[in-house]
This record gives sequence, C-alpha cells and structure tokens, in this order.
Amino acid sequence: MVREERQTMKREIQYRWRVREHMARVGMKNSRDLVEPLRDRGITLSESQIYRIVGQEPERIAFSVLVALCDIFGIEAGDLVTYTATDASRRRDKRAVNSTRDVPLLDAYRPVRARITDDDA
Repeated sequence: MVREERQTMKREIQYRWRVREHMARVGMKNSRDLVEPLRDRGITLSESQIYRIVGQEPERIAFSVLVALCDIFGIEAGDLVTYTATDASRRRDKRAVNSTRDVPLLDAYRPVRARITDDDA
C-alpha cells in the first residue's frame, strides 16, 4: 500500500461581515432597529448582543441568527458574508518583531531635549 503524500498549502482566509451595509439599504440606522424583526422570527437577543452582531465581525454565529438576518434583508448568506482565500507565503519574514523598521520616521517620535530657562533672566 503506497501512501500518497499530499502537500498542504496553508490558506489565509479573510471575511467581511456586511450586516451594517444591508441595514443601511433597508433604512435601519442603529442596532436597536433589529430587535423587533429578529423577535418576529423567534430570535430573542439582548440589545448588547445585537450591537455586537452589527458592530463587530463575529467569530461564530448561530445558524438561526444568520438565516433570520438573511430573511430580514431579503438576501442570501453569501451576500451577508463575503470572503477571500489566498495561499499563504511559504517564506518566513526574518525581521524581528517591533524592530525600528516597523515604525516609519522613528526620529519624528523621539522626544526633544528640554531646556529649562529662568523667566527672571
């Protein structure tokens, strides 16, 4: 039995959570506007939970909430979350983290030596 070796390329996945855009399209101005439409669909969340759903890109979300949001806006799940996946670079960056090259124009951030003068002179 010959075992096939698979080369696995690491993938970088980035996504964009577009709830706020769809809220604007239907005339919703803040996260509180979602409380009633979600309740109508059997989703009971606190205002702070809804605020986090609207204002942040969630790491995980209940499927029922995702489907309810799609129903509220009349869209597909792919319209609510868009993503890109690219191959990660194989070479590693050999620079030290937080090196002086990371800060542009470092001299502009350095303090200037103060001179204390006597007002009476």
